[in-house]
Amino acid sequence: MHNDFSVPFVSDAYAPLIQVSGLRIAFSQGGAVTEAVQDVSFHLQKGETLGIVGESGSGKSVTALAIMQLLPKKNALIPLGEVVFDGTNLNGLAEERMREYRGKRIAMIFQEPMTSLNPVMRCGKQVAEAILTHSSVDKEEAKQKTLSLFRKVLLPNPEAAYQAYPHELSGGQKQRVMIAMAIANKPDLLIADEPTTALDVTVQKEILLLLKSLQQETGMAMIFISHDLGVIDEIADKVVVMHRGIIVEQGTVDEILNHPQHPYTRGLLACRPPVGHRLKRLPVVREFLDNQWPGGMDEMLSRLSLPDDDRKQRHQTLYQGDVLLRVENLKVSFTATKSLFRARRHTVKAVDDVSFELFSGETLGLVGESGCGKTTLGRTLLRLIAPESGKIGYEGKQITNLSHKELRQFRQRVQMVFQDPYSSLNPRMAIGEAILEPMTVHGLYGHATRRRDKVMELLERVGLEAAHYRRYPHEFSGGQRQRVCIARALAVNPGLVICDEPVSALDVSVQAQVLNLLNELKKDNGFTMIFISHDLSVVRYMSDRVMVMNKGKIEECGEADALFSNPQSDYTKKLVQSIPGIKRSGLLNQA
Repeated sequence: MHNDFSVPFVSDAYAPLIQVSGLRIAFSQGGAVTEAVQDVSFHLQKGETLGIVGESGSGKSVTALAIMQLLPKKNALIPLGEVVFDGTNLNGLAEERMREYRGKRIAMIFQEPMTSLNPVMRCGKQVAEAILTHSSVDKEEAKQKTLSLFRKVLLPNPEAAYQAYPHELSGGQKQRVMIAMAIANKPDLLIADEPTTALDVTVQKEILLLLKSLQQETGMAMIFISHDLGVIDEIADKVVVMHRGIIVEQGTVDEILNHPQHPYTRGLLACRPPVGHRLKRLPVVREFLDNQWPGGMDEMLSRLSLPDDDRKQRHQTLYQGDVLLRVENLKVSFTATKSLFRARRHTVKAVDDVSFELFSGETLGLVGESGCGKTTLGRTLLRLIAPESGKIGYEGKQITNLSHKELRQFRQRVQMVFQDPYSSLNPRMAIGEAILEPMTVHGLYGHATRRRDKVMELLERVGLEAAHYRRYPHEFSGGQRQRVCIARALAVNPGLVICDEPVSALDVSVQAQVLNLLNELKKDNGFTMIFISHDLSVVRYMSDRVMVMNKGKIEECGEADALFSNPQSDYTKKLVQSIPGIKRSGLLNQA
């Protein structure tokens, strides 16, 4: 390992496919100049995979865009340094020359496929267009090649996918279309920018395996950008860790994951919920940067690990208590069309004969792949969706046939924290007013002055400041907006909080802060929680019990640690075995 973390990775004996040297990137806005990337250097050989990790704002994506020469010309200053690809410096290369490289020899998979695909153009046509642009083939050959690519990336029913518009495909399927487009011209270098963020753990694993198999087949080099070191462990040969625009550490995967030298790297590794341990709380990156854990991971695990006896004693008390929510034979169905232009309709059983109990003070984790019914179940419990049949009992009272007035009173007791905090807030309403609104609707705390005081109290409780009252959602980061949504949910003193993917779009360090906050608030306020997520390591950390859903039914339910260490159903085993980094945890052999 290098003692100087910024030293470039040890050079190999032969010329690299791509060499980035002394890269500096700055942006100009309103007369102010901000440096986004400072003195970044690394190289990559043909057939290798380089993982670039770091939080939002670390410079990962900006570096990738600089390689592709896609930085916004309006406010990006001319990058300094060199990006040498196969002997040619791409920095400052004329656009006409750059088109010979971009899309053909260097391709990129962007993080969000829905915004990267043309919404009014069929998916197959978009991939065929990429082939026609860089190859001397006719339209029929391009179509056949596209269908072959769709089969290669394991898209179900390639012919249907060719004719489908992006909105007709799932997130995983859209990402496969993007991969097909990126590899259509057999690039020498593939840049994958967070290609598995917000995907199901099983879909994520399939895409990682797909990229690795394509790499073995074509010999392409790959730059894989992620904030999740568990994902990097699955795919990369060597790793670059970026923080605030600089490289703080780089080395082989084994060196970075097993022997991290820089405190920032240690913090990134530590703030993900560990699969093989149960902690009282998650450490955060700032603690490592401030040297609060001089003994590193060993000291952190020693001081924060939760004794098994403490958890067992808590559960013994918990499950001898009252049942807060009782669900019996719940069914929810939707009628959908199989095609956008044809009236073939079919019934989807989103929640199919589901029964379970939720104890007062418990956190029940709800997991499963997209389309399994977990979000529909959560919204049905809140009566945002009317059930087809079955019973929902809350605090001993049936809520399936409540009057409008009774339903309004019930919703004061049950609140929801949604996945996307930005779309959950009114962009024209200051966040203080957004938190105040539900108090006013339910007539809480007597008068306006007391309600406003409560808002200030909640803001400070979720780690914000009273001065933020008049600010608008766009003025906050994603993690701060999610804190606002949590404060809004707690404003009416709910007995049950349903969290639907509340941290899936957040960096791992911000994710740790929000998860710790939820646990602290739950302990202080005494509410019960249903935690919905596709991230199994997060669910295990948060939950007392975990319920696994598959195709609208409950596949398996049990104590969180027991379910992860000894899953009973084949479906649950598949989910557990797909967790990034599971092979390092020791749980894989048991599962």
